[in-house]
Amino acid sequence: MLNGKRVTVVMPAYNAEKTLRKTHSEIPHDIVDKIILTDDASQDRTTDIARQLNIKTFVHMKNKGYGGNQKTCYQEALRAGSDIIIMLHPDYQYTPKLITSIAAMIAYDIFDAVIASRILGNKALKGGMPVYKYIANRFLTAVENFIIQQKLSEYHTGYRAFSSKVLENLPLMENSDDFVFDNEMLLQTMYFGFRVGEVSCPAKYFEEASSISFRRSVIYGVGVLKTAMKYFYSKRGYKDYSIFNPNGKKLDSR
Repeated sequence: MLNGKRVTVVMPAYNAEKTLRKTHSEIPHDIVDKIILTDDASQDRTTDIARQLNIKTFVHMKNKGYGGNQKTCYQEALRAGSDIIIMLHPDYQYTPKLITSIAAMIAYDIFDAVIASRILGNKALKGGMPVYKYIANRFLTAVENFIIQQKLSEYHTGYRAFSSKVLENLPLMENSDDFVFDNEMLLQTMYFGFRVGEVSCPAKYFEEASSISFRRSVIYGVGVLKTAMKYFYSKRGYKDYSIFNPNGKKLDSR
């Protein structure tokens, strides 16, 4: 626990057998109360290794997609009575050593959500981020900041934390099951007035680290721009979208 808050790490996993042990070993277990992994129908030994590590593991018999995987992670974290939920990819691209710092920003009521930015500190390219991804990241972030009138350093990191209050109130079940889920969730967090903070985080790019193809990246980019426009239209009352509707379908935490 941290400041009396129960901390849970959730790991949406797909074919993570080569990196799961390393990721798990660097989690600060002194402050983390529970670790939950959801295996999205992996074709390797991810589930076996997770259970060997005594990680609470849920298995999708059919692949539900990156967003669908997160929905299960967050739902089970709420059911476990978590106060702070941190999403950490088990591919070791992001360092687990920042968990304490990230959790503290929520535990001490400074922010409601925190993202780990690869852009702050100018470490993205040094960490091996492909140039085309870096350029796309900067372009999409600039456009989003302009459209929704926010000022984040990036919107596309997969390392993030939320208070249980955020997860209980966002209509997450209205979101995509694909990669754009991350972006939809972050924009929802800001749309509904929650405080979002950032920490600088180095990221590693290597063969075992998960990555999406150029084609999927383009689909994601288009989805990001569409989400930003939905935010814009919803804020001004021009149109109602389910992902920004406070009565939209939420996680079942019972």
